[in-house]
Amino acid sequence: MFPLLQRCCFHTPFKLQKSTSPRLLLHGKNKTTWSSVGLCLQRDACHLSRSPSLNPASVYATKLQAFHTSLPFLKKKTPKESETKDPGILQRSMKSLKDSPKPALYLSLAGLIPFASVPLSMAIQGTYYPELAFAQITYGAVTVSFLGGMRWGFALPENSPAKPDWLNLANSTIPPLLAWQALLFKDITHSAIMLVMALGIVLHYDVSLLPTYPQWFKVLRVVGTLVMVLSLLATAALKTLSENQLSDSRNKWQNIK
Repeated sequence: MFPLLQRCCFHTPFKLQKSTSPRLLLHGKNKTTWSSVGLCLQRDACHLSRSPSLNPASVYATKLQAFHTSLPFLKKKTPKESETKDPGILQRSMKSLKDSPKPALYLSLAGLIPFASVPLSMAIQGTYYPELAFAQITYGAVTVSFLGGMRWGFALPENSPAKPDWLNLANSTIPPLLAWQALLFKDITHSAIMLVMALGIVLHYDVSLLPTYPQWFKVLRVVGTLVMVLSLLATAALKTLSENQLSDSRNKWQNIK
């Protein structure tokens, strides 16, 4: 019987090792006989594992198949693409603008109406009105003074990140001085250029020198400054166009005479 078991163990080592494990050998009727058989089977299994045809890796793989019969399949996980791509600067700006408080957003947009309505009304009527242009310059000077004074309101509180030093407080007085100078010019074009310079300086203060402002406020300041600058330049362009048309009509009248 022992040679038969040894022969079976040699041909089918996996099944015989599984059925004649040490745990099962202890439950036989003749413990001494089965123990000797178990030792022989283990010795034969060791010779089989050391044979040149089966290396330790194959024996280990055979033992693993007793618990999981399917072959190991390693699937390379590909990184998932982001569902939403990185939005551009314009999309981020519009999102920040929507996050702004409603009173600040609506009041700021309403404050741009006097700027945009002046060149729009003159372009629709096809006539340049010096009174409307001067009203726009006056309103622009007041707006620039207001934007410059915000630095004081931002720097004076005790918990403010901006200190009330010479730099912050002195810089806030420069825009009102430029706005006052714009009102002293007799030429509307010079006044508009002065206000454009003042608006650019104030925007540089708010966006670059004071980074602690909220993002929505910076976006609102950029949009408002862009509308004001374009409106002032449009008024100056309409004035120049009106003067050229008036000069051409005078030259024609003189040639007729």
